[in-house]
Amino acid sequence: MSTTPTYTEPQPQRSPLFTALVAGAIIALVAANIYLYVQIDHVRTDVAKMDETLKTGLSNLRDASSVTTAAQQRHLETLKEELEAARTQLHDQARTMSAQAKAEATARAEQLARQIEAEQAKVQQQVSSEISDVKRSATAANSRIADVSTDVGNVKTQVSATQAELQKTIADLKSVTGDLGVQSGLVATNARELAALRRLGERNYFDIKLAKTKQPQRFADITLRLTNVDAKKNKYTLLVMADDKLTEKKDKSINEPVQFYTAKGGRIPYELVINQVQKNEIVGYLSTPKETVAR
Repeated sequence: MSTTPTYTEPQPQRSPLFTALVAGAIIALVAANIYLYVQIDHVRTDVAKMDETLKTGLSNLRDASSVTTAAQQRHLETLKEELEAARTQLHDQARTMSAQAKAEATARAEQLARQIEAEQAKVQQQVSSEISDVKRSATAANSRIADVSTDVGNVKTQVSATQAELQKTIADLKSVTGDLGVQSGLVATNARELAALRRLGERNYFDIKLAKTKQPQRFADITLRLTNVDAKKNKYTLLVMADDKLTEKKDKSINEPVQFYTAKGGRIPYELVINQVQKNEIVGYLSTPKETVAR
């Protein structure tokens, strides 16, 4: 004769296991924050390296520009000296030079003047080009830094959203009494809640998808065989083989913790929770202790 499991609402005084699970949730949240800070530190390091590389490139560009400009400046000074010497020679010899000599000297002076103007224009153009390159490099670096800052903001937003979702999911979970009369841990009724339990990391969780067959199927260190399914009433019956001991779990309901002890689990029971009862198939999860305790 089947016994209908009794579900009890959580009492104000939590069980030690429930307290441990909540503590695990807090630890997981702290770990998530630490992970965020580590990622932000890595991003800041990358930005610092990028800034140092840009500064080095700009310094090298300025040094090269200074060398080029200094060389051209010396060339200009030489040309100016030649021009001044030509003008001085023209002035000193003006009285004795013929008209042709005066014309040649004047032409030479004009040529030097044009050459000086051309050199000055060339230097000015080169300096302008180098300044433009520096501006473009600085603009690109600022754009990259802005992108990195945006990425950091997105990471913070995602972590905050994940933490909020985890907290809300954990708050929605309930602890009920299993079929052995033992207060269970938090029970997940869907994939989202099961994912939240996995994040807590207090127990091991194995997905269960068991069809009605003659051959048992192995999950973790136990085997299960589905013998009966009542999809209309959301009931099922199965055989559990653990430590070479066969146990029948008859007429169990969805989201009911089906409990059994193993030598490996010690005093902490294994729990089977089925969330869906379909035609000739059940779907749920198996929860086993993270650390074994001697019975």
